[in-house]
Amino acid sequence: MSSKDKILELLEANKSTFLSGEAMASSLGISRNAIWKAINDLRKNGYEIEAVSNKGYRLAGQNDILSSAGISSYLKEDVADIYKGNDSLIHIYDSIPSTNRKAKELAITDLKYGTLVIANEQSEGRGRADHSFYSPKGGLYMSVVMTPEHLPSTDSDEITTFIGNAVCDAIASLTDVKPTLKPINDLFVGDKKICGILTEAGTEFETGRLQWIVIGIGINFNADINAFPDEIKNKATSLFSDGNITITRNQLVAEILNRILK
Repeated sequence: MSSKDKILELLEANKSTFLSGEAMASSLGISRNAIWKAINDLRKNGYEIEAVSNKGYRLAGQNDILSSAGISSYLKEDVADIYKGNDSLIHIYDSIPSTNRKAKELAITDLKYGTLVIANEQSEGRGRADHSFYSPKGGLYMSVVMTPEHLPSTDSDEITTFIGNAVCDAIASLTDVKPTLKPINDLFVGDKKICGILTEAGTEFETGRLQWIVIGIGINFNADINAFPDEIKNKATSLFSDGNITITRNQLVAEILNRILK
């Protein structure tokens, strides 16, 4: 992890607190000048960082930029250990055709438990039965590579239900929203959908043995519901459709990982 990412992780973990340049330099074992340069780089990348004399730096609460450092700052210790020292496990894109497609490619070429693909937008998002999944900017689209020994079952419906319940619990633990899982892969708030789950797997050709599972999770996080296509406008909504966003996507990604990775 670069110095910039380490500083971002510190700021993410202490959002309500000002951290002095001296304290961060001491904690990370780098110079105060390196701190200053990294803060400027983060600002150029779109992060709003407050600076107050004699107090230090603080990440503004409204920042919602997906990042490995931001996610890592909210992971439980045992889950954080999966990603520690292995930045190549987390792949973040502004836009991608499909996170599941990319995750499957990674599972085939370099199978690693916990590989995570996230995007701010999908141009070819998919649901079950090869249905399209509307994936505009402002959503949360993630795919996780898992292996059979880390799952409670190898039955696809049971795996999808397990993931669906974990996502419901993650959202309920962080917000006032209490989604319900409707068999077997959709999360609803009231009578409107906010999340879809797609489970795909790879097997060994000769033995038929299950090798990997890719879990795709698409959440309407803060998408503009007025811009939804007509065919889903009355059937779907966003987690924060009122615009009162109380958490970041990094927090929600981490909470989901905390509940599904063992």
